Amino acid sequence: MPPRPAPRPVLSSALRPVLTAAAGAALLLSAAPAVTAAADPSESVTVDRVGRIAADGTVTLTGTYRCVSSSGPVFVGSSVARGDAATRYGIGGTRAVCDGVAHRWVNTGKPGPDPVEPGAARVEATLMELRPTGGLPLPHLHAADAEDVTLTAG
Repeated sequence: MPPRPAPRPVLSSALRPVLTAAAGAALLLSAAPAVTAAADPSESVTVDRVGRIAADGTVTLTGTYRCVSSSGPVFVGSSVARGDAATRYGIGGTRAVCDGVAHRWVNTGKPGPDPVEPGAARVEATLMELRPTGGLPLPHLHAADAEDVTLTAG
């Protein structure tokens, strides 16, 4: 009698939808264009060297930005991390005007359940456009900056 072939594994009915969703997400992500930076060197975003922490834990970060043009809404986003911490906290967002002129941005927000203390911190700012592409708003990076800053009480 010839040997029987090994049985084929059967996917459980509970696992099939999960694998289908994962495969679909992977397909969509591979088809989406990556975040791209603008080729225009006149576009920029900066971070001021001093940020503030209010008595209630609200963090205020500031800087400047300049962008030339856009086809969708543009925002200045910012985040803060203390020392070597891997955790970054998003601090607000400001709508940007892309008219080729330098503008100030101010972002304010509470960094979450763990308050940020005064002292040295790393702040990142991005000038990001949500550019309509095929009916979907996809991110387009105009400029980014990361700076070591001092957070002061007040």
